[in-house]
Amino acid sequence: MRNSYKNLLIILTFSIAISACTDFRKLLKSDDWEKKYDAAISYYEQGEYYKANALLEQILPIIKGSEKAEIANFYYGYTYYYQEQYLLASHYFKTFYDTFNRSEFAEEARFMFAFSLFKDSPRYNLDQTSSKEAIVALQGFINLFPSSEYAPKADAALSQLRSKLERKAYEKALLYYDLKKHMTGEYLKAALVEFDNFQDDFPGSQFTEEIRFLEIEAMYKLAEVSIYKVRKERYLEAIEFYENFIDSYVDSKYLPKAEKIYENSLEQIRKLNS
Repeated sequence: MRNSYKNLLIILTFSIAISACTDFRKLLKSDDWEKKYDAAISYYEQGEYYKANALLEQILPIIKGSEKAEIANFYYGYTYYYQEQYLLASHYFKTFYDTFNRSEFAEEARFMFAFSLFKDSPRYNLDQTSSKEAIVALQGFINLFPSSEYAPKADAALSQLRSKLERKAYEKALLYYDLKKHMTGEYLKAALVEFDNFQDDFPGSQFTEEIRFLEIEAMYKLAEVSIYKVRKERYLEAIEFYENFIDSYVDSKYLPKAEKIYENSLEQIRKLNS
């Protein structure tokens, strides 16, 4: 008896699903845009974003300029967002804001344009072009709506994106530095450029202490592999990096190694002067 009840329930559920799919297909083929609109809103409110999206896509050109166009376009952006199609969501939220900038939903749409770009941002080790676009969009939102209820969320997203760019720059600098083991001093020069860029782009970073120590080490190693006429100059630069480092990091864990490099640099300069 229990198994019969279960089987009946399965059949009933399956039948309802088939009926729902049939109804949806009929709607797609229907010429009644009002019926499609009502169904799209209903699907959206039930969380059936794929179906809502498909119906809205069909009727948006028809209802353009009407009273229903505003909410339909707004929901259309969200149907992409909830399906994790963030670039499309961003595009349609921006289109909404540009078209309905006096709407009660305009502020939210402007935020969602930026936040969708944030959601599309990849891991730090991948290309960060979209992260930079998201930063510009989020900062633009905060500038436009500094007192918005969405401003704290925009600030948090900005912080995450900047941390991601910081980590990307840090790893890039280390990559050039690590290549010194296998290649010429050109990679040490490239590493020094990246170290300098990192400090300009991310002042106060959690990685700055390490970067500034590696800067000392890289300059010392570059001096070692340099031609005679520039060797002394580069040892002096290593010493200058060291002196600036100890002014900022008196108790650094890198201090013993930095002091050793400093002493070796002085010794090499004495030899070059003799």
